[in-house]
Amino acid sequence: MPRLGIYALIVCVLAVAAAVVSFAQGSWLGIVWVLLAGLSSNMCWYYVKRGKARKSVTG
Repeated sequence: MPRLGIYALIVCVLAVAAAVVSFAQGSWLGIVWVLLAGLSSNMCWYYVKRGKARKSVTG
């Protein structure tokens, strides 16, 4: 897995955890964390697919 994909996965997990905590405390700020989790998960998939495509082309 490419390094940027791992970073995006870590951000996604942390954003989901922050959203859960935020909603548990009754704050609507959790919506921002949910949106950030969605963005970072898409980035993770992009970097993973790009890494696999480069790997198949080069070797």
